Amino acid sequence: MSTANEVPETWRLTGDDAKETLARVGRGALMRDAFLRLRWSDGFSHARSMAYATTLIFVQGVIALVGLASVLGAGELRDVIVNTLRAVAPGPTGQVLTEAAGQARQAGSAHPVALILGTIGAAFTAAVLMGQIERALNRLYGVEQDRPTLHKYSRAVLLALSAGVVLVVAVVALALGRDIGQSLGSPGVATVWSIVRWPLALALLGMGTAVLFRHAPRRQQPGWSWLAFGAAVSVVLLLLVTVGLDLMFRLSSTFGATYGPLAGIVALMLWALAASISFLYGAALSAQLEAVRAGATPPQDVAKTQDAQPSALSSR
Repeated sequence: MSTANEVPETWRLTGDDAKETLARVGRGALMRDAFLRLRWSDGFSHARSMAYATTLIFVQGVIALVGLASVLGAGELRDVIVNTLRAVAPGPTGQVLTEAAGQARQAGSAHPVALILGTIGAAFTAAVLMGQIERALNRLYGVEQDRPTLHKYSRAVLLALSAGVVLVVAVVALALGRDIGQSLGSPGVATVWSIVRWPLALALLGMGTAVLFRHAPRRQQPGWSWLAFGAAVSVVLLLLVTVGLDLMFRLSSTFGATYGPLAGIVALMLWALAASISFLYGAALSAQLEAVRAGATPPQDVAKTQDAQPSALSSR
């Protein structure tokens, strides 16, 4: 895999401002260079790995939650999860998750040990996903080696329990917010909640993303303000991708006929891939903004640069 040129650490620098630097370089130029950085760091390959892990977490997590609710006899919670799955992911994705939830409902009381193992599997997959995120962000910043294995995955577990939980809460606020409001009892409180939950969910999405941007890479990151723009772009792109795919699946009359029973899996993996690319592109924006701050050269492929050096020397 290739790596983009290194972004010098700038956390010791003072006297400048992220907003001023962004205005100076221009959003258009920064977004173009961020795409090049994403490309040179082989970000699309990392996004495929992240999408695979995300798909596993979705299916494993739904089965574990519904199965646990069945074991505990929490029928209302189980029904809320099943009825709101289509709000979590677009189109046929909700259908395949609903079918998985139905299977978990049947197996909940009959095979509790299997559900426990499935929950452990989901937690393990979440740690693997965080480890893959570290690798992807390292390559974006030009860091060629990840942390030592024990250090890497102990941090991955902590990130899964912190930023991962924050992101899950954000998704719950978006997907289950209406049902939560109805259970509050007071119509006034429910009305306030129906308004507050949207900015709250977006803020949590941005917070969880920024935490990953700051603590996942193997380097000393700059202040939060230098990561905010990239995190905000990631959240906006994620919302656009979710809404766009949902509309495409709803309006398409041939998607289900083309893929048949695999339509749900294909839709889930497509959404996970687009979401992973959105996340990494936001990280590339943060990396490139810091590169501009440090006065680094434009993004380029380190491997190609190294290959070109011998020929340049031999021509002298």
